[in-house]
Amino acid sequence: MKILVINGPNMQLLGRRKAEFYGTKTLPEIEADLRAAADSLGVTVDFFQSNHEGAICDRIAGAIADGVDGIVINPAAYTHTSIAIHDALEAAAIPAVEVHMSNIQARDDFRRTSLTAPACIAQIAGLGADGYEFALRALVRRLSAASAQTR
Repeated sequence: MKILVINGPNMQLLGRRKAEFYGTKTLPEIEADLRAAADSLGVTVDFFQSNHEGAICDRIAGAIADGVDGIVINPAAYTHTSIAIHDALEAAAIPAVEVHMSNIQARDDFRRTSLTAPACIAQIAGLGADGYEFALRALVRRLSAASAQTR
């Protein structure tokens, strides 16, 4: 099973920005934790981060050809603005879980609406870096169950 983890704009700055919302772990540290979790689950994980909406859409579209089974995505600020990322997720039809390190419902009004979540099977928010591992585990469980049903 192959899982793609996508991070949107400014996520490369984790560990240096707004620790009260995002904690102190860096993106490479989160990726290392996810790699270890993926190993324990017997799945492979690839990572992609971009500050550019089109690049994220291109990577989602490329996931089809790459044989990606599931996506964990933190669209970051594009969560609230990107119909394009929503449409890419919808068109790819690859099960995706949206992750947010902060509780977007407890923040600014404009952060409370996710345009991308309706194209995902679930959303996890407010659990910091742990949310990524919870999303990975839930996604693998869901994909494994679906695979078992089709056998």
